[in-house]
Amino acid sequence: MVKNAIEVKNLKIRYRCVNKLSIRKSLFKLKKSKVETFEAIHGISFDVQEGEIMGIIGKNGSGKSTLLRAMAGIFSPDEGTIDLHGHTVSLLSIGVGFQKKLTGRENIILSGMLLGFSEKQVREKMDEIIEFSELGDFIDKPVKTYSSGMYSKLAFSITAVLETEIMLIDEVLSVGDAKFKKKSYKKMKELITDSKRTVIIVSHSSDTIRKLCNTVLWLHDGNIKMQGSVDEVLPLYEEFMS
Repeated sequence: MVKNAIEVKNLKIRYRCVNKLSIRKSLFKLKKSKVETFEAIHGISFDVQEGEIMGIIGKNGSGKSTLLRAMAGIFSPDEGTIDLHGHTVSLLSIGVGFQKKLTGRENIILSGMLLGFSEKQVREKMDEIIEFSELGDFIDKPVKTYSSGMYSKLAFSITAVLETEIMLIDEVLSVGDAKFKKKSYKKMKELITDSKRTVIIVSHSSDTIRKLCNTVLWLHDGNIKMQGSVDEVLPLYEEFMS
């Protein structure tokens, strides 16, 4: 019997935007600042089956990354629910999860513990993570000194080695040098062959979606425009975007 790994029901996520004021004005007139609300996700519902590899596509500003962050627990729904059925979950996204003043090694421990692993479990995998990342001596330097490629390597290595039951991947397969990109792509293919691991990939690359995913969710302006198989959804999306 096929089980759902993720169930999203009537999900709404809103941002509150304070109108721009000068710092001086904002200090003295904060109560008078007009607060506007922007709804990024408009009451969407969908299920993801255990072991499914789902791609999320859509133009910029469609709510893809917002949805991923909500599933990872970074954003709380304003309305609706996200049920992960007790599965462990990791979000692989540039710019999320690292403390810039800490070293790469310290961030490995912190990230691993935030994923629900014990410090002992993370330390047991430490050498493997560092070796995969190819960061060498930079592993003991503050993350704020890293290039975007190095940041990507560390983020991917932590998620790839500390395997969770649900993996959420936001565009990071396209970052890094050609050699590491090839290695990370190969590792990702290995990880998603586990029939019980559920993977959601946000990508603007139709090639990545076509090669890695078996279903697609098409978001458009915070709504679900279409959901179905890759062969069914992707051609219509590509035609829409051309």
